[in-house]
Amino acid sequence: MLSLVTSFLEVVQPLSWAMSAPVYRLFLIVLTGWIFSGRRTLSAMLVTVGVAGKRHHAAFYRVFSSARWGMDQVGLIVFEILRPLLAEGSVALALDDTLAHKRGLKVFGAGMHRDPLFSTRKKPVLAWGHDWVILAVIVRLPCCPDRVFSLPILCRLFLNHDAAARARRAYRTRPELATELLHRLCETHPSLRFHVFADSAYGGESVLGHLPQNCDLTSRLPLDARLYDPPAARKPGVAGRPRKRGARLASPQQMLQQRARRETLGIYGRKERVRLVETVARWHGVPDRPLRIVAIDPLAGGRPAQAFYSTCAEEAGKQVLVGYSARWSIEEANQAAKSHLGFEEPQAWSRLAVLRTAPIAMLLYSLILVWFARDGHRCYRPPTRPWYPTKTQPSFADMLLTLRRESLLAIISQHVGLKDLPQNLVESLFRAAQIPA
Repeated sequence: MLSLVTSFLEVVQPLSWAMSAPVYRLFLIVLTGWIFSGRRTLSAMLVTVGVAGKRHHAAFYRVFSSARWGMDQVGLIVFEILRPLLAEGSVALALDDTLAHKRGLKVFGAGMHRDPLFSTRKKPVLAWGHDWVILAVIVRLPCCPDRVFSLPILCRLFLNHDAAARARRAYRTRPELATELLHRLCETHPSLRFHVFADSAYGGESVLGHLPQNCDLTSRLPLDARLYDPPAARKPGVAGRPRKRGARLASPQQMLQQRARRETLGIYGRKERVRLVETVARWHGVPDRPLRIVAIDPLAGGRPAQAFYSTCAEEAGKQVLVGYSARWSIEEANQAAKSHLGFEEPQAWSRLAVLRTAPIAMLLYSLILVWFARDGHRCYRPPTRPWYPTKTQPSFADMLLTLRRESLLAIISQHVGLKDLPQNLVESLFRAAQIPA
C-alpha cells in the first residue's frame, strides 16, 4: 500500500486535532491517494493507494459526507501550520473566487455562473458548476525568494438565486461570503494585523464598510469615483445634521489629467514605466475612512489607466501597487489546484460532501508548499529541460513530483533497500511513474 514520506506526515499531523482518530486514519489514506492518483475521484484514489476491496469504500465516503469535523477548523489549523513562513508585520491575504465545472442536476449548490475563461466584457459565457470564494495567505518561501505564493486556507461555496432556493437557504452575495471569511480568520487571531488584497469584485462598500477591526484592504477603484475631503470641524451651537463629507475632490481620471509623475514599478515580475498620481481622500460610499488613492497610466503595453485604494493611508503609492501585484499569486494557486490536484474532479453530490471534498485540494496545495519550504527543497532535483534554459526555480508541479518521489523512495527503502537495487532500475521505476529521478 502506498504511503507518504514521514516529513510530509509531520506537516499534516496537526489536522488530527479537528478529527477523531479513526476518521483521521481514513483521511490520511484519502490524502495519499489524492497526491498519487491521476484522477481525483474518491474511488480512483482508493484504487491508487491499494485499499480497494480491503475495506468497504463507504467508510471513506463517510469521512466527507457525515463524519464530525469542520472545514473552517481544518483551514485555521493550516494557517497555524504555515505561520512560521510569515514575515514580521501584517499578514498579507488574497481574496478571489474561482469556478469549478460540474455535471449533474442533483449536485448540491451547482448552478450557472460566468466562466471567466470564455467570457468577454461584451458577451458573458455561463457554465454549470460551483463558484468558490477563497481566502489565501500570501507568503514568500525561503527556497523561492523571487516569487510570492498564495496558500488557500478558507473557502465558501457561493449559491446563486436558483441554487439557494433549491437548497432552501438565504441568498448571500460573494462579497458577503468574503466578509464572513475575513471575520472568521481575524476574530480567531485578534492580536495579528491582516491586510487583504482583492480585485474590484470585493472592493466595494459591502466589503470596505464591514472590515474587521484588525484588517486593512487594498483593491481597485473606479476611475470616476467620487472623492471628498474630510468634513470641516463642526462649529458649536450649529443646528442640524453634521456633514459626512467635505469638499468634492478630483476623480482619479481627472487627477491623471491634472498632474502625474513618472515612476518605474517592479510588479508582476517585470519593470513597468507608468504615470502615477496619489492622494489621501474619502470615498463616497464609505466617507468615514481615509484612503490612499493611487491612479496610474501605463506608458507601454496598451493597457488602460487604472485606480487603486488602500485603507493604509500612510502607505506610499508604490507600496500600494507592489502589494496589489502579489494578489496575482492566488490565480496561480487556483490554476495549480485544478491542473495538478483535481479541484474540479470530485463527484460528491450531497451537501456536506460538496462543502468538504473540493476545498481539500486547495488546502493540499498549501500543505505541499509548506512541506517543500521545510524539507522538500533539500531533495529537489531540477529536471533536465534543454529547451527551457530560463527556468531557475521549481514550479508547483515540481514540488508535487518531489513529494511523490520521496514517498516512493521511502517505501522502496523500507521494503527492499535502495542499495540492493541497481540505480538504473530505480530510475526506470520513477520514469515509469512519471517522476523525475
